[in-house]
Amino acid sequence: MTTAAPSNQPDEAAIRDILRQIIDPEVGMNIVDLGLVYRVEPTPDRLLIEMTMTSPACPLGDMIIENVRAALAPALPQDQALDVNLVWEPPWQPSMMNETAREHFGW
Repeated sequence: MTTAAPSNQPDEAAIRDILRQIIDPEVGMNIVDLGLVYRVEPTPDRLLIEMTMTSPACPLGDMIIENVRAALAPALPQDQALDVNLVWEPPWQPSMMNETAREHFGW
């Protein structure tokens, strides 16, 4: 059961909007529309983000994760932990992109 986020913490939709600022530089599209963000779980003590890259060989993974941290930090209460975890299951596939991203790439 997910515990409600504190009132001064953005909800899941607002967090995803913040994450849309983060562009995967290899493809020029934000990480949310690409389907790279698998889980956003705000709780009173922490914000958990589980995300992936388009490939385990992505050389920009560390940079993208640091960009996620930098974008979210100002929106969170100071005492709230931010856990950004890189996961590989399920493996990312182009079908995970939203309609906007698929149209952008002509799929």
